[in-house]
Amino acid sequence: MKLLLVVSWIRVLCVVVCLWSTMASEDVHVGAIFSLDTINGRVSKFAMEAAVADINSDPSILGGRTLSLQIHDSNYSGFLSIMGALQFMKTDIVAIIGPQSSVMAPVLSHLANELHVPLLSFTALDPTLSPIQYPYFFQTAPNDLFQMTAIAEMVSYYGWAQVIAIYTDEEQSRNGITALGDKLTERRCKISYKAVLPPDIRPRGMMNLVVQELVKVKMMESRVLVVNTLSAYGPIILRAAKLLGMLEDGYVWIATAWLPTILDSRPLPDIFDMAQGLITLRPHTPDSQRKKEFTARWNQLSKGAIGLNVYGLYAYDTVWLLARAIKAFLKEGNNISFSNDPALTAIGGGSMNLSALSIFDGGNQLVQTIEETNMTGLTGPIWYDSNRFLVNPSFDVINIVGNQMRQIGYWSNYSGLSVVAPEILRSRPQNRSSASQKLYSVVWPGGAKKKPRGWVFPRDGRKLRIGVPRRVSFQEFVSEDKHTRGAHGYVIDIFLAAVKLLPYAVPCEFIFFGDGHQNPSYTDLVTRITTGEFDAAVGDIAIVANRMRIVDYTQPFTDSGLVVVAPVKKLSSSHWSFWRPFTPHMWAVTAAFFVIVGVVIWILEHRLNDEFRGPPRKQLITILWFSFSTLFFAHRENTVSTLGRMVLVIWLFVVLIIQSSYTASLTSFLTVQHLSFSIKGIDTLITSAEPIGFQRGSFAEDYLNEELNIPKSRLKPLNSPEEYADALLKRRVAAVVDERPYVDLFLSNYCQFAIAGQEFTKGSWGFAFKRDSPLAIDMSTALLELSESGSLQNITATWLKNRSECITQSAVNDSDQLKPDNFIGLFFICGIACAVALVTYFGLMIYQFYRN
Repeated sequence: MKLLLVVSWIRVLCVVVCLWSTMASEDVHVGAIFSLDTINGRVSKFAMEAAVADINSDPSILGGRTLSLQIHDSNYSGFLSIMGALQFMKTDIVAIIGPQSSVMAPVLSHLANELHVPLLSFTALDPTLSPIQYPYFFQTAPNDLFQMTAIAEMVSYYGWAQVIAIYTDEEQSRNGITALGDKLTERRCKISYKAVLPPDIRPRGMMNLVVQELVKVKMMESRVLVVNTLSAYGPIILRAAKLLGMLEDGYVWIATAWLPTILDSRPLPDIFDMAQGLITLRPHTPDSQRKKEFTARWNQLSKGAIGLNVYGLYAYDTVWLLARAIKAFLKEGNNISFSNDPALTAIGGGSMNLSALSIFDGGNQLVQTIEETNMTGLTGPIWYDSNRFLVNPSFDVINIVGNQMRQIGYWSNYSGLSVVAPEILRSRPQNRSSASQKLYSVVWPGGAKKKPRGWVFPRDGRKLRIGVPRRVSFQEFVSEDKHTRGAHGYVIDIFLAAVKLLPYAVPCEFIFFGDGHQNPSYTDLVTRITTGEFDAAVGDIAIVANRMRIVDYTQPFTDSGLVVVAPVKKLSSSHWSFWRPFTPHMWAVTAAFFVIVGVVIWILEHRLNDEFRGPPRKQLITILWFSFSTLFFAHRENTVSTLGRMVLVIWLFVVLIIQSSYTASLTSFLTVQHLSFSIKGIDTLITSAEPIGFQRGSFAEDYLNEELNIPKSRLKPLNSPEEYADALLKRRVAAVVDERPYVDLFLSNYCQFAIAGQEFTKGSWGFAFKRDSPLAIDMSTALLELSESGSLQNITATWLKNRSECITQSAVNDSDQLKPDNFIGLFFICGIACAVALVTYFGLMIYQFYRN
């Protein structure tokens, strides 16, 4: 019996050993789809084969299994890529590395989704390939979204506002440029033009199309050009640009990772010659001993056929990532097995034999295992975040100088632009401040060391069209010369002086806007910039919110808040001038407090002090005399009670302040000429029902109506200073609301009017340009230089100062007379002191009454 049991166990053990030996000897099949005639195709083939050899040389990786790699050459053909994938699906493939191009990634991803076969690519880096839509697709190199973010941050770092995107019309390049546009917008920059080239520009005759598109680019304003394409097409674009002289001084070229791919693998002198001064990006891979060793044996692996580029490192790591995921997959007890797809079986095989395609039963588990894999490869740490992006994406920023790729810094999503390696910065606290963003100096195209300004005037032969208001009033600011038909005036002189300070010529022509019979609408003038009728507007143009939304303004060159102008009458000295310092209310309150304090002192003193006793008539006279004599500190009666002395001291302090204020105000009224208004300022103007004048074409009309809710029926347009004066004198309007510079000029000739109240808005004038126009920034800098040098003040003095024929006048408002509000604190303290003294006094009396 025991013998039979031992024999049975031996048979079971033999079966298990046989099964294990069979499983251990099975191959794990992996496919790869690449165009082997391309740089990345050839580099990837050598790198993947090296990775497979290294994995198979270590039995501990796959537990004795052999990793078998089958490479399919798609030969630039999408159709052949699909056929290769279908062939792989018939041969029990557990994963596919590829495709090389993002064009085929969505198609093959749908196939992978159906058959549960993971798809890993280190070159199809289209930002739109979402793991939600394609759950079996993995990008094993940094997504192009991060490369576009790096370019956007460089554009912002150098202060350029616009770029021109040049790209071939295939998925990865096109979607990358879309992502770049989004990232530029976040930094208040934009793509001003997209130069779209055919998907394949290699065939004969396509060069002419490239040249034609670059001719359009050359005629445009922006000189910052971003080229996003494949490595096979990039040199063709550079060759066309060199033919047109677009690789010279003044241009900025930024190339995506296609350029280092070429120069690392095939450092041809003609490519270096065309790429002089270009800035390019290359995925950053930290230095390590493994990387050095792999680089050292590359010539042996490739037999000197091609140089190693960064995508060769990613190809090697992708195979290792897949191998480690398969190891974890098998370690968890999963088996590599396949089953028929019911949907394809129902269709029937037909001539394509679709029924032979099988589903990888463990595909979903392998996908999860890949997501959870954490390893360090030749390219650095490799694992995925929650969005299935590789963690710590970073790039080398490279400047092509001579026959070298000179590194000028790094970019990473953690630290932005820096000259310190990203892996070092990640060990420090994050700092994305503008001061921390830094790159080394650049040698630009043409050998220039100075940063190009990034734009020029469009080379279409026309001058800058500048709209100028044709004013019929206040022509000192801007007007049309009757003889030369040119523009002149205060604003024009400032504009021309600023233009002279620019480091380049600005060919421009002034085009007058308006019919010459009345002042034009300045909002309409600014709107013409957005329609393309004008490139800019120069004049006495107020900077207001609704205009700021459609144009860019320069730095303000003068202040121009709104003020109220009203008729005045002079207040001369009279026999009753002493009443003026106080308002009637103030006189009444002061007199009342004199009486109240006298009564309080009497209450506190008359039981203890004989001077506050006597017949009622005498006591009343004593109260009045004592209180009013404190005005001159001439009271004769002594206070003996503590509470009375406390009240008296506080009251004498109040009297001192009131007396000093009255004296100062009366002195002002008697020595300075004053004016009296029926309108005291904007507040009384709003509450009145009288009509209000404004300058036709000014923003004052909209402000009064929309912001202050004054009905339009009360607003009366006026065209000239003469109309101002006539309307005010004849009472057709109660006041005129206009900007301060116009009012100052108006009052220099009309002395019977003055400014009532204070300036109730803060505004300024500036020159208007198209949105995102770089000229607006340069003009702002020039205006600041004018101001700092004193030239702006000299121009202002020439046109606007020393014109007044009227004596400087001072306006008297309600606020010039002293009111109870000015002394409410003092009166409050005095009142509290009186109340406390009385409460204390009566409290003591009641206490003594009950005690006795």
